Amino acid sequence: MYLEKRLVQYAVLLLLGFVWGSSFILMKIGLISFNSNQAAAIRIISASLVLMPFAIKHFRKLKKKDLKSLLIAGFIGSFIPAFLFTKAQTRIDSAMAGMLNSLTPLFTVIIGVLLYKIKVFKLQYVGVLIGLIGAAGLIGAGETISLDSVNSYAFFIVIATTCYGININEIKARLSHLTGVQITSMSFSFLFPVALGYLLTTDLHSPTLIEGWGYHLTALIVLGVFGTALAMLLMNSMIRYVPAVFASSVTYIIPIFAIGWGVVDGEDILPMHLLFMTLILFGVYMINTKGKIRIVGNWRMLRKKEK
Repeated sequence: MYLEKRLVQYAVLLLLGFVWGSSFILMKIGLISFNSNQAAAIRIISASLVLMPFAIKHFRKLKKKDLKSLLIAGFIGSFIPAFLFTKAQTRIDSAMAGMLNSLTPLFTVIIGVLLYKIKVFKLQYVGVLIGLIGAAGLIGAGETISLDSVNSYAFFIVIATTCYGININEIKARLSHLTGVQITSMSFSFLFPVALGYLLTTDLHSPTLIEGWGYHLTALIVLGVFGTALAMLLMNSMIRYVPAVFASSVTYIIPIFAIGWGVVDGEDILPMHLLFMTLILFGVYMINTKGKIRIVGNWRMLRKKEK
């Protein structure tokens, strides 16, 4: 009910940006002791365990027609990207990872138009472009990022953002009749045995020989509980009430909080950062604008609502 309100939608988008903006730090910490696949499996297992009580409660409501879409939401929307991101983080820096993650809205639009026949307004296309420019500029401001720093591991994140685009459109098109809790909990229940089974086949003794492994494990558990379970629950709930491309625009906001973490850590914030932050927020606003903008006079702009 509350997610029908525009202000709440923006608040959830900012919260998701904060949570996922912190995920890169937690992944980096977890990868000190655990390899990329172990880290991803622990993340999925932690999220699944938190969501398990909800899944048990709602499984009686599961319908056969929803099974395929729930499997897509689980494996394509969370499982595969979790492994792709941790794998990529072993060879590329966070700045490049954040920039590539901002491709999600672009793939959401492309996949939505080609496979799901969604209607996208011209202003939303413009908003996607503005947000992409803002995200790229924000990450690049004060950083040295060149094509030389891009390697084959960067394509893991490109594939992950494509998965996100499929997931968002699938939920919007075929699971809007379910709540965010139902979608998230039931989809993750399918992931738990696969992730646990895989983790048990790995070498779990070697990570315990590394100093601070308990702290590193805790970081991955926190990542699973908050960066996956809570975040996906909020995202899947919001998708019911907003355009798919607006939901995906959270990836434009993630770099803003990444910069914020840098400030907390003693880094300087540049005027250029503020400029690109403003550009991102304007792009997100345009993405969530339905209808057309009509020019009245020289300066005044009024929005004509969708009929």
